[in-house]
Amino acid sequence: MSSVKLFDLHRIFDKLDKNGDGLVSLEELMWLLDSIGVRANQDELELLIGKKSLDPIDFVFFHDLVIKGYNLDQSKKLKEKEEDSLLEKDLAKAFEVFDSNGDGFISSEELESALCRLGLWDGGKDCRSMINAYDTNSDGQLDFEEFKNMMLVSNF
Repeated sequence: MSSVKLFDLHRIFDKLDKNGDGLVSLEELMWLLDSIGVRANQDELELLIGKKSLDPIDFVFFHDLVIKGYNLDQSKKLKEKEEDSLLEKDLAKAFEVFDSNGDGFISSEELESALCRLGLWDGGKDCRSMINAYDTNSDGQLDFEEFKNMMLVSNF
């Protein structure tokens, strides 16, 4: 931790220590957490901290714990977003394979043709009924969103 950051944390600590006793109470800490949008009740906070107040050193450790947790959460969200983007791109490529005429829709004929090309057609399934199962606007073909739903929901 840089000395500037440590200095800033001590300034924050001093502002939180409303009664000047050299400790930040759970109530004072809850005010800070509330003001930044973190909801916690006093019992949860005491369980997390293990005491009813923090001295300046404990406050620095608490800050680091909260920041590390926040950074891990942000990192997880970013990773999920990247995975969703990759999945979307993969599904778009797969959609192009099925949409052989490039009109942005998959007809039952295109579905059957693509399944044959991929060696997945056994002639047993009716492509029209497969399309109808995921055709939410009942136009007899799948747009990209309907195709995504089919691919994500079914064991196609």
